[in-house]
Amino acid sequence: MSASSMTPALIILSEREQEYLLHAVEAALPVDDARQFFLWTQGPLQALLPHQVLVALHFEGQDRLLHMECQHSMVLDAGLRHRLAGDEGLAVRLARHCRQHGCRSLLLDAVHGADDAHAAHGAPAADAAQGTQGAQGAKAALAVDTADGSASQSAAPFRAELRALGFNNLALQATSRLPGGSSVFVLLGLPHRPHARHAYFLALLLPHLHLMVQHLAQWRAACAIASVTVLSRPVSAREVEILHWVREGKTNDEIGQILGISGLTVKNHLQRLYRLLGVSNRTHAIARGAALRLFEQPPPHWSRQLAFAA
Repeated sequence: MSASSMTPALIILSEREQEYLLHAVEAALPVDDARQFFLWTQGPLQALLPHQVLVALHFEGQDRLLHMECQHSMVLDAGLRHRLAGDEGLAVRLARHCRQHGCRSLLLDAVHGADDAHAAHGAPAADAAQGTQGAQGAKAALAVDTADGSASQSAAPFRAELRALGFNNLALQATSRLPGGSSVFVLLGLPHRPHARHAYFLALLLPHLHLMVQHLAQWRAACAIASVTVLSRPVSAREVEILHWVREGKTNDEIGQILGISGLTVKNHLQRLYRLLGVSNRTHAIARGAALRLFEQPPPHWSRQLAFAA
């Protein structure tokens, strides 16, 4: 069935699906680090939506990739992971393709060649779902306007690449463009041919996935800061002073003249500083110093030294 001929479908959840969905939502609430996210993807998410690989992408407003997570239940060597989830891998290019075409939901079948896409201009299923309890389970309307088929048709070349990577299918779900950045989630290697039911479950989980990716980005940023701030000893005032002048492009001899010491003494200070910061050259020392916020406060007598250097 083509995307243009699809009409909003009525999704009926079985009691087991309701249980799996509720468990996935509840288990997602405390997730705020990589370990918890991995356990969630391999537990509650797998129970509801079995898959081999999940790629989560977080974009800024101008489509610049800010953060990526790749979780998998299969052996994924470095080469395959790069082709799939590298900066220009399949997941990133497909996400940008869908964003360009205003498509927030895509089911890509590399075996049967039948793809479905949903446009972004309708209310997302997760927002428009109207659940009712009954003997036959919960019923909810999949209230997503269908696309004109352009996203699905133009995504067809991705099928060959998907097969080449060893996957039969994928399901993609994306948020709209939000002030704090938008997210795209790609499930690859579903055990069965993807259909509207998979898209619906993924849409229901979309708000929770989006929040988890934001929490993970913050957690990884905090870890990165912690990793550069753990030093064997504090940076001395003289080392900070010398590093400031290194950033100004001064040579060892010029720094020595400014500070009233020899160029050899400056070199010795820098060698000790390199070992402390775990770097091997001036450029890396400046970058590490910036990460450690060593340049936020000027060293003592900086104004007088600037006048002397001029």
